[in-house]
Amino acid sequence: MAISNAMQPDLGVGVGLRVPHYGAILAERPSVDFFELISENFMVGGGKPLYHLDRVLEHYPVVQHGVSLGIAGPEEPDREYLQKLKQLVRRTQTPWVSDHFCWSGAGGAHLHDLLPIPYTPDAVRRTAARARMIQDFLEVPFALENTSSYLTYRSSTLSEWEFISEIAEQADIGLLFDVNNVYVSAFNHGFDAETFIRSVPHERIFQIHLAGHTHLGTHIIDTHRGSVIEDVLELYRQTIALSGPISTLIEWDDEIPELPVLLAEAERARRARDEGLARREGRTLTSGTPAQPAAPAVPSDGPGWKQGGPRESAASEAVG
Repeated sequence: MAISNAMQPDLGVGVGLRVPHYGAILAERPSVDFFELISENFMVGGGKPLYHLDRVLEHYPVVQHGVSLGIAGPEEPDREYLQKLKQLVRRTQTPWVSDHFCWSGAGGAHLHDLLPIPYTPDAVRRTAARARMIQDFLEVPFALENTSSYLTYRSSTLSEWEFISEIAEQADIGLLFDVNNVYVSAFNHGFDAETFIRSVPHERIFQIHLAGHTHLGTHIIDTHRGSVIEDVLELYRQTIALSGPISTLIEWDDEIPELPVLLAEAERARRARDEGLARREGRTLTSGTPAQPAAPAVPSDGPGWKQGGPRESAASEAVG
């Protein structure tokens, strides 16, 4: 049976777990559906990162998102890295693990960026084989995220949506669908964002990312700064109308605001999500209709999380 989002919990609308918010989260236990953490910030032997993570896990579900796997790089994925990642998976009981369609370095040098891949059949086969291996090794569903990009390859023979769809199908993995990245790359490269959204396998979308960006006139940089613009929210509504209710995350990693500002942004996303679901069902959501929080997902024996309680990273993520 092919993997699909029907097999994954809908966690609602969450935010990234970031250091500036630790105190407020642990003291106030705000109403958050879930938190997303950056895996690499917690792949350590102990200390404050794991102390704070364990306190969060007592009250909130978390999902893991990585930024340094570099699955399409010239070398095979690092086995020591995967072992540490699997240890963290067991600790968090994350329902899935995600990273990016990208490469990040070569020859032992890490470039600390999410670099684009040439969209070719050879790259599809190599990346799909690695993704399948990683999912089997981690023993948890695995998803890859479409990245923002600022250059293309002359050797590419596929569109980005064809490329990521082929990998997802061949590897039988999920997609982490970043709607802001679709908008950014569509502007930078002159393709139609709605075509991208319509053309991916919606049943494979496990999670959606929303974020702000920086528009420099001639190009857009995915900075994860500021509020999600209305054009991106409209693309999100269209995505939800096609895919159904999908766990959605607000990313805000530059000029991080106070927690109430971030939570208000999550409520904007929840409203847009409800509007997208209304379109899917042929309904009209009036302006006076309140956004409805998702029913809490039942975790698979997650560490200390209590159904019905509030739901719940680190300082920053490499933008993607």
